[in-house]
Amino acid sequence: MKAYTINRYGKVDKLQLTEVPKPVAKENEVLIQIHSASINQLDTKLKSGEFKLVLPYKFPLVLGHDVAGTIVGVGSKVSHFKVDDEVFARPADFKIGTFAEFIAVNENDVALKPKNISMEQAASMPLVALTVWQAFVEKAKLKKGQKVFIQAGSGGVGTIAIQLAKHLGATVATTTSADNFELVKSLGADVVIDYKTQDFETILKDYDLVLNSQDEKTLEKSLRILKSGGKVISISGPPDMTFAKEIGLSWLMKTAIFFLSRKVRRQVKKLGVDYSFLFMQANGKQLLEIGKLIETGVIRPVVDIVFPFEQTNEAMSYVSSGRAKGKVIVKVK
Repeated sequence: MKAYTINRYGKVDKLQLTEVPKPVAKENEVLIQIHSASINQLDTKLKSGEFKLVLPYKFPLVLGHDVAGTIVGVGSKVSHFKVDDEVFARPADFKIGTFAEFIAVNENDVALKPKNISMEQAASMPLVALTVWQAFVEKAKLKKGQKVFIQAGSGGVGTIAIQLAKHLGATVATTTSADNFELVKSLGADVVIDYKTQDFETILKDYDLVLNSQDEKTLEKSLRILKSGGKVISISGPPDMTFAKEIGLSWLMKTAIFFLSRKVRRQVKKLGVDYSFLFMQANGKQLLEIGKLIETGVIRPVVDIVFPFEQTNEAMSYVSSGRAKGKVIVKVK
């Protein structure tokens, strides 16, 4: 089958379109013929080697963390899916590889595709929607009446985060450029700040929760807009000790993360707030719940542009530019 691979880490090198063996579904896996995949910042960061100490992948590596497609084979112990089911998924770490024609995925990481959206739209959802679900529902237990600040509201994570936060009853503030004001307002944002001309720290106060997806400076400012006992959940770092323990890092890596997170630990202690790092996990049951919200119209996918499979490198470059509104899709089939 055709797949885009990398043979080493690097920012400049392009993905190589090559022939690789077609995967075979193991007893608990389904074989998916990929219709569409989406590009995530995680793909660009993995490619450049940012996570090589935490996620030591072997080469050649096929990137891609989102898939929508049709099941063409099932393992002997698969009980929830059958051939011809249309599904979407975020494959587990070390099982990724959706920039390809086929992928085998554990059935526990798969959900039926919502009937009211296209394959391209379905491919836009798994990683970002699971990230937001795990941040707001699992970690923060976001409640009605609370105030949440979502950075970069017009991005892939932001567009879904705004919608889920509103569904949970929160007041939502977000940052974006003036060109995207109408988009984020249509998704439910209550307070919209132009990051190019305004400083959110001077506008927002006493917030319960921040979803941090930006740089260290933005994180520091976000900590200061929280009320006492408020919480920042960061998907862009720094990693914390809880994360290091959860994924079973070596003592050397735990020590490195201890020092990496020392500054933010001091800040949260001084301010009387909380900080946690989130590295989302594949989860088919949660994806099924998200699918229900899509089918009832609570959450709608936001797709910026669809690239053909042959232009996967151009799609990666477009995501790296930071200009995307919502998600960027690669149509494989």
